[in-house]
This record gives sequence, structure tokens and C-alpha cells, in this order.
Amino acid sequence: MIETKTLIDACVFAADKHKFQRRKGCLKIPYINHPLKVCKILIDCGESDTDLLVAAVLHDTVEDTDTSFTEIKERYNAHVANLVGEVTDNKTLSYAERKALQIKKAPGLSDNAKKLKIADKICNINDMVTYPINWPDARKHAYIDWSVMVFEGCKGINNMLDRLFSDTIENAKKQLRVTRE
Repeated sequence: MIETKTLIDACVFAADKHKFQRRKGCLKIPYINHPLKVCKILIDCGESDTDLLVAAVLHDTVEDTDTSFTEIKERYNAHVANLVGEVTDNKTLSYAERKALQIKKAPGLSDNAKKLKIADKICNINDMVTYPINWPDARKHAYIDWSVMVFEGCKGINNMLDRLFSDTIENAKKQLRVTRE
């Protein structure tokens, strides 16, 4: 059962941490929309584990803000901090290295981290095709192809999430074909 108070606290905490950040793209939507959507995707796919949902809301705080794993552990718990850690990229590495590591590490992630990783990719792909982003089509297709490789190492834990990912990929490819014509 979802502990509503804890989840709302995480939402407020993440909103404060991301308050000055915007998503990539012409519309510059508030960044907090992203982790909230990731959390909603998980809930819509039947997930109700509070630690997973809190980690979904916090999943980019260490990577993109001044938040530490210790802060998450002390405020929530070690399990949430560990989940966030499993999906956090090491920003000292190059973009290519980070992307290759996500593919390599995906099969060894915990089940909840795999679910979180899939929901994150769904949200990113939906945002990429929904909101205008100044990427060439080749870069968008490369992001989709890379996301599929990460998904391959994560799938099989939640059938609804797997179907939603597949539907998202199919829709994104259709959308990109339409924009080319």
C-alpha cells in the first residue's frame, strides 16, 4: 500500500530540488514534471511499493541537483537511496560511457530499479516526441534504439510496463515518420 504522506513529502522535496530546472526542448517545461510522470507511469502499471514510487520521484536528484545519497537515506531510507543509486549516472563519465554502462548494467539491476529504468525511458521518449526538441531525427532514432537496448536488460518484471514501453516505442517511431513527411 502506498504511504501517501511519504510520497507527497518526496514530491515536495524533489520539486524544491528541481525548482530552477527545465526540460530540454522549446517549451522549457518545469523539470519536476518528469519525475512525477515517471511515478505516475509506475502507478498506472500497477506498482504500489512506496519505496519504488519515492525513488521514482527522486531518481534524478543526485544526478542533477546538490542532493546526496546520504540525504535521501536519512530522509527516507537506505532502500530508497539504493534504488536511486542504481539508476543514477556517473556524470564524471562521458555521455557515450554513461549510455554504454546503462546497457551493460541493466540486467544486474534490482527488480524495482529495472521498473524505474523502464518508466524513465517511457517518459523520456514520450517527452521527446510530444514536446518540440531541437534534435535531428537521427539523434531521436538513436535515443530510441539505445532505450530499447536498455529495456532488453530490464524487461520481464511487470507485463503492463513492458507493453507500455513497446507501445511507446511504436508510437514514437510513427511520430518521427510523420515529422519527416
